[in-house]
Amino acid sequence: MYAKVFGEEEFNKLPPHRHYNISIELTEDGPLNSPLYSMTDAESVTLKEWLEAELKARKIRPSKSSISSLVMFVPKKDGSRRLVVDYRRLNNRTKKNVYPLPRPDNLMSKLQGAKIFTKLDLRWGYNNVRVKEGDKWKTAFRTKYGLFESLVMTFGLTNAPAAFQYFMNNLFQDLLDVYVIIYLDNILIFSRDEVKHEFHVHKVLQCLEAGQLFCKGSKCEFHCTKVEYLGIIVSDQGFSLDKLKIQAVQEWPVPTTVKQVQSFLGFANFLQQFVANFSHMARPLHNLVKKETPWKWTEREQAAFRGLKQEITEALVLAHANPNKAYFLETDASGAALGSVLSQHQEDGQLHPIGFLSESFKGAEVNYNTHDKELLAIIRLLEHWRIYLEATSEPVTIFTNHRNLEYWKESRTFNRRHARWHLLLSDFNFRIMYRPRKQSGKPNALSRQSNHANIPPDNQSMLPNSVFANLATVLPEKEIQRQIESSLHLDKSLNEILAHLQDESKVPPSVKKGFKDYEMEAGLLFYQGKILVPDVGTL
Repeated sequence: MYAKVFGEEEFNKLPPHRHYNISIELTEDGPLNSPLYSMTDAESVTLKEWLEAELKARKIRPSKSSISSLVMFVPKKDGSRRLVVDYRRLNNRTKKNVYPLPRPDNLMSKLQGAKIFTKLDLRWGYNNVRVKEGDKWKTAFRTKYGLFESLVMTFGLTNAPAAFQYFMNNLFQDLLDVYVIIYLDNILIFSRDEVKHEFHVHKVLQCLEAGQLFCKGSKCEFHCTKVEYLGIIVSDQGFSLDKLKIQAVQEWPVPTTVKQVQSFLGFANFLQQFVANFSHMARPLHNLVKKETPWKWTEREQAAFRGLKQEITEALVLAHANPNKAYFLETDASGAALGSVLSQHQEDGQLHPIGFLSESFKGAEVNYNTHDKELLAIIRLLEHWRIYLEATSEPVTIFTNHRNLEYWKESRTFNRRHARWHLLLSDFNFRIMYRPRKQSGKPNALSRQSNHANIPPDNQSMLPNSVFANLATVLPEKEIQRQIESSLHLDKSLNEILAHLQDESKVPPSVKKGFKDYEMEAGLLFYQGKILVPDVGTL
């Protein structure tokens, strides 16, 4: 029925002009010509063959353009080399198309409940979009065999991804997120049963035929219960790592240069959603690639490298998020990082992870007070998983092992940052439960192993009483707090600390370091986020 979609004859024709044709608008003057790259004899042979094939397919033609880019070879995964046009100078002069690419996590969230999948592989990719009339001369490229220009959109043009996503989204606009998700030329059809799936595949192929797009049948996968999409294995059970990626990590040799460390981190970063304590574990390697850090591979870096490989190899299957079930968010913030795991109960009655997040505090965040860091961690995580957690029918249960979130129960005047946080929190339905550290292994391992102009004029409560569960076991009573506050000055061992906190300007920098873990909030003295009880009386 859809022979044209998978046939060779139609595929070899130049795609039609559409209103989706890519345009190239140039900005101010600047250099657009470069000297030729030198090539080996083998590369020259490959270049000549490539030019002949592209001319035969009518994707390119001889040019008389006054500007030109160069061709170059880049390595492929299999060790061979791909010929591409180096459009960097042209891209620097091109007005940017800001049409967004979909977030992979947003796409994956649509697959909950799906049991059957079909993945389609488009022929020609970006080449399915033509270059707008009048702009072809701007795509010209220079070779030792002459000057040519492209009639179709090619890989390397700065606006190619945005233009292609716009084209695909418009072509499939009625089907997107219903039973098909698309990231550039990656098409995945999903259904809850075989009967519906057959109909869904039929409708997608209908759209492809109408849009004169073609697929390579040998690379398509039909009616599968498990399929690889965007580098992740998708099934009705959830998401897991591709065996080839796990094997690649297992066989990764010990880096001997900064570039090799960067290469490993680039690969590992793609997989970090499967690793609970990624940020902490990778820290020694990230520190090693900083410009000011001299190369020195020690046992610390070796342990980080070995630990990451092991964690990735043993990565768990991440469950599909189910909007009809309650969410549980375990969170913790240390001095340098925040961490979390988002979970839901599955059919076995146990909590299973939906995703992990572990990241370092940045810039001024590192110097925030402990209660600010704890609240920032919650806000950051709610925002990260907003697609799941915003406006839930049941409150999101947030487990924390820090008592100082009680600070935000009190009525206070907010600064601009706090006012912004207050508005962000209002978008979510959540409750906070205190769980002592011994009962809360996951989040602690995550972080430790490892402008709104109008400020509310009146005092407000960031976290009202209603968001705290089982408060009797969560926070100390007010009377105990008053006793602690009034007894601080009676413990002589604390005098120096209290004096320092009252006037830090008189303390030399070398001494300040010794007191960095202490802070005063609401009349109480905290050490590393915990209330410090003076050694007096019956306290």
